Amino acid sequence: MAKSNFTLKRETTVKQVADTPRYNSSKQSLIARFWPYERKYLHIVIFDLFCAALTCLCDLVLPLILRHITDLAINDLAALSVELVIKLGAVYLVLRLIDAGAQYYMANTGHVMGVYIETDMRRDAFDHLQQLSQNYYSNNKIGQIMGRITNDLFDVTEFAHHCPEEFFIAGIKIVVSFCILCTYNIPLTVLLFVCVPLMLGVSVAINQKQRAAFRRQRVQIGELNSQIEDSLLGERVIKAFGAEELEKAKFDAGNQAFKDIKKITYRLMAAFQCSTRLFDGLMYLVVILGGGIFVVKGWIGPGDLVAYTMYVSTLIATIRRIVEFAEQFQRGMTGIERFFEIMDTDIEIFDAPDAVPLEVKDGAIAFKNVSFSYPDDHNQVLKDVDLSIRPGERVGLVGPSGGGKTTLCSLIPRFYDVTGGSIEIDGQNIARVTLKSLRNAIGIVQQDMYLFSGTVAENIAYGKQDATREEIIAAAKLAGAHEFVSALKDGYDTYVGERGVKLSGGQKQRLSIARVFLKNPPILILDEATSALDNESEIMVGQSLEQLAHGRTTLTIAHRLTTIKDYDRILVLGTEGIVESGSHEELLANKGIYYRLWNQIPTGETL
Repeated sequence: MAKSNFTLKRETTVKQVADTPRYNSSKQSLIARFWPYERKYLHIVIFDLFCAALTCLCDLVLPLILRHITDLAINDLAALSVELVIKLGAVYLVLRLIDAGAQYYMANTGHVMGVYIETDMRRDAFDHLQQLSQNYYSNNKIGQIMGRITNDLFDVTEFAHHCPEEFFIAGIKIVVSFCILCTYNIPLTVLLFVCVPLMLGVSVAINQKQRAAFRRQRVQIGELNSQIEDSLLGERVIKAFGAEELEKAKFDAGNQAFKDIKKITYRLMAAFQCSTRLFDGLMYLVVILGGGIFVVKGWIGPGDLVAYTMYVSTLIATIRRIVEFAEQFQRGMTGIERFFEIMDTDIEIFDAPDAVPLEVKDGAIAFKNVSFSYPDDHNQVLKDVDLSIRPGERVGLVGPSGGGKTTLCSLIPRFYDVTGGSIEIDGQNIARVTLKSLRNAIGIVQQDMYLFSGTVAENIAYGKQDATREEIIAAAKLAGAHEFVSALKDGYDTYVGERGVKLSGGQKQRLSIARVFLKNPPILILDEATSALDNESEIMVGQSLEQLAHGRTTLTIAHRLTTIKDYDRILVLGTEGIVESGSHEELLANKGIYYRLWNQIPTGETL
């Protein structure tokens, strides 16, 4: 029976996740890089380890107390008095109270320290993400990125607290138990500890496979998050095309892939737990057989055997605890690994060492022999472009899709860096000025207007963080938005919803224009700002844009040529760069590409 497309897709997804290249970094190097985050809270770590040592007292002293009572009961019953038992009980009670206080500190402050470290790492990851180029976001899914700075770091919290604590407790208990056991019977202790390396060897082998499984699981949950995000953000399109069943099938494919990966993870966990229990049994078997024979031979006393057995129980519980912690350890290592994958992503756009603030006097822009190719694409988008834009000049950009219009505009605020040549603003190379000053000098209004979840006032104030309410209202009036904002239920305090879903396209666009009015930049880039609007909204927004562009150096990418026909200059971009340049009348008189676009004459048809 032939497999369905979604079954094949699901199997392919599982294989792709399984074959995902692993981050090439050893545990030692990851821990070394993680240490600075832990070192910041070293005072908490040190006291936490001190408390961990205190919690070991009860486990290590109890066998000695029972051994003493057992020996007296067998060898000198008269010496075993109620007063002595009460004293021993009082000592143990004090130790238990100390243990309870130490455990409280470890469970409370120790975990809080882990939260501090998680918070620091998430802050650093977010700061780094803010500096990454558009190319990174073009090649990475948002769901994957979100998973790395949220879920992955949850496990780092547990790792940061428990890792030093668990290994420290295990070290104390294993070393002390070994020393005490050797005082009772060296041959039996040697037989017992032969099992420990075997147990650890098997555990390490399984843990290596677990780490790979946890990584595949994290990658797949990121894929699933990305798919859910796509479906939820595109719910109107889904309903419009009646594609609910298609989305359900796609989700089921990803969900089933995640299930398959988790099944592998739990299979390894089961093998891990099974192996530890087998070795537990093997160690107890050594105590039963060896201890029993040694008692028969008179090589160990009954009281010593009781204490010996309790120390063995403590030892086995310690080994089991550290082995079981290995699962949490691997989860934490996976979270740290994926965190450093983000931190090791190169920042492609950054300030030069000698960068200085941009000083805009007139707003003249010059492209000097500019070439550009996208980092992940060897096809050259722009080649040897020379262009001078006068201060206050309004320049329209038209041409077929893929001609480089948006790319050319994206190079000015350095969303991408040129691969050849240079761009200057008022004679200053933009590669030698600070990014903050450069982008503060440029206002951008895009076709895909983005509003943040918040109020109308908060979204307008994005153009100037310290703006007063009066300045916000003034900007809204200039953008033609004040009237409709005032009619909203809560006026400027109206919640716009995620991505501004509660507003119409025209309303959102006017708020985005108000942002730029508030920013008041000398240079303006309009990227098909009205192409997605209806005729009435286009007229209203167009009037706002005309007012916004007045007196500013303006570049407009136009979908509708009527919006730029009165511009000072129009550039026609094609695969060969700027193929035509001139005013609307001049370009029509040339009867070239612009003439065809204006008259909607298909390419290839004779004039």
